[in-house]
Amino acid sequence: MEKITLSTKDVSMEYPGVLALNKVNFEISTGEIHAIVGANGAGKSTLMNVFAGSNPGYTGQVLLNGKPIEVRTPNFAKKHGIQIVYQEVDTALVPSLSVAENIMLNDMVMNMKGSFLDWGSIRKAASKALERLHITNINVRTLVQNLTLAQKQMVLIARAIQSECNFLILDEPTAPLSDTETEELFRIVKQLRESENIAIMFISHRLHEVLQICDSYTVMRNGEIVHNAPITPETSTKEIVEKMLGRSFEENFPKEKVQIGEKFFEVKNLSGAYGKVNDVSFYVKKGEIVGIAGLVGAGKSELCKTLFGSYKKTGGAVYLNGKELKINNPAQAVKNRIALVPEERRKEGVLVQETVAFNLSAACLQKFCTMSFVQKGKVNENAERFVKDLGIKTPSIKQLVRNLSGGNQQKVAVGKWLAADCDIYIFDEPTKGVDVGAKQDIFHLINDIAKAGNGVVYASCENNELLSITDRIYVMFGGEIMAELVTADTNEDEIMNYSVGTRAAISN
Repeated sequence: MEKITLSTKDVSMEYPGVLALNKVNFEISTGEIHAIVGANGAGKSTLMNVFAGSNPGYTGQVLLNGKPIEVRTPNFAKKHGIQIVYQEVDTALVPSLSVAENIMLNDMVMNMKGSFLDWGSIRKAASKALERLHITNINVRTLVQNLTLAQKQMVLIARAIQSECNFLILDEPTAPLSDTETEELFRIVKQLRESENIAIMFISHRLHEVLQICDSYTVMRNGEIVHNAPITPETSTKEIVEKMLGRSFEENFPKEKVQIGEKFFEVKNLSGAYGKVNDVSFYVKKGEIVGIAGLVGAGKSELCKTLFGSYKKTGGAVYLNGKELKINNPAQAVKNRIALVPEERRKEGVLVQETVAFNLSAACLQKFCTMSFVQKGKVNENAERFVKDLGIKTPSIKQLVRNLSGGNQQKVAVGKWLAADCDIYIFDEPTKGVDVGAKQDIFHLINDIAKAGNGVVYASCENNELLSITDRIYVMFGGEIMAELVTADTNEDEIMNYSVGTRAAISN
């Protein structure tokens, strides 16, 4: 098969106050799966968006087979065989349209003549795209809003290869997927390389997956490429992490010892979230970090949102300091000093179109108001303190949150609740899409919350994180609690045993 090369020469990209890319020279050829790794803010997504035509303000050159091309629009990139599948798949799909319409969307928009569409041809072409990926469990007539996250991702990949595609960029593709769904994605990725001769640019913080699926890797740090290497049997995650951070790295986070107080937050027989939370009971002591484990779809996020009032409660009760709480919406949760840092930070955790300063005061804006007037000086003073205390990397408190890296957006999402001074902090997949350095910063923040005598509920699919940071762990399956475990006395194998539906005796 013909080898096609895509490369950059001295590509730079600057935002107000931030040099996101600094004279980057990168190259990839078709038939290769190449990982791009680095800490949040290293420049990975910025470089990929240059290739995808979403960063038209770059300087330097993008070259296709050695010839310069001006990649200034997404349409130009697509016409030259460069496609991207973003992490937030819902933003790229039209939920009210069918699978066929979403797969063929580019063709329908670009090639529509008159006002008539040949729906038979559209469905046939969409079916062929899915067949090329050997995907048989998606009906092209199904509305996209009725698909799982994994199926939506497959639809986007089918859309990419339906038109000419030589270079496919996958941005954190496995972040929302279960182990089984990840295996299916890897099957498709390998097939695209071997049968279709497509180059895959694979952005991920899950380094064990990088070693499993990729042929080579590039490490970026502070907007520059600092290392390129093939992946061999000797390549280790520790080696890659140290290249990413520019220093040695301790893999396990040491749990800080905290004085555990009395039981003060209790959930009894809680049901709700449209049937996805069933008869759940657990408790949290002051200064305690309690983990909620389980596979994707176990009900962890639904439990978190039901506790916060985002989903309707249909049974059971929640108590704080012995008092039953009436929580029917998030405002009532905040009033009762309960905080939620949600899984989808860009959609629910932060206001991406607002500044760092505004976000850090958003959960307790009344503290910064006199009558109906916001005291901007107090808002800015609060923001400066938390930017310093939390190590938020931003050129200014006036920076829009959308321009921050994922890890720094997550710190802002945590910081706004620290300013609100709550009693119970609920974290739902807090390290999703966050690099190892920022992950340790977040662990320190959570430990500080516990040391202040507050309670923490930490929901995660990452069992190694739960074993590093929690005091006790409840394992969920099918919306129910399967087991209660003391972290110091358990391991990943036992957690996984209960995660697949084995039930243990529980005494609260």
